[in-house]
Amino acid sequence: MPLDPSFIGRTYPPTPPYEVSREKIREFAEAVGDLHPAYTDPVAARALGHDDVIAPPTFPFTIAHRAADQVVQDPELGLDFSRVVHSDQRFDYTRPMRAGDRVSVVTTVESAGSLGGSDILGVRGDVIDAVGEHVVTVRMRIVARGADRKG
Repeated sequence: MPLDPSFIGRTYPPTPPYEVSREKIREFAEAVGDLHPAYTDPVAARALGHDDVIAPPTFPFTIAHRAADQVVQDPELGLDFSRVVHSDQRFDYTRPMRAGDRVSVVTTVESAGSLGGSDILGVRGDVIDAVGEHVVTVRMRIVARGADRKG
């Protein structure tokens, strides 16, 4: 069943606040192999003009991806999650995410369609801090591969 194009523009409620901790930042930086001192050492981060350690540029994906579950798991959309692969992502920053931030994500469907027998969903996650200021927008494209025509 193709994706319902009426979902384009649909916005989901903000996620509960997520507290960005030094430990989560360190774990993520180690996992992706990016050991820049600003991600683990508060002194190094302050020397670069930050209040505390900052997160690697792709860290917000972990938060935005969970928020996108609101869309992906919406039964009205018609996405077959068993066939889903992550296609791409893009980050548009207002400022770096840093330890101590309490952030929420407002998720919006930007596109929903089909190409070559696969469903393609474009999702935007606007990450805001505790006072409602924009931190980063995470855009991701999700593809649900078409059914195997041989079987």
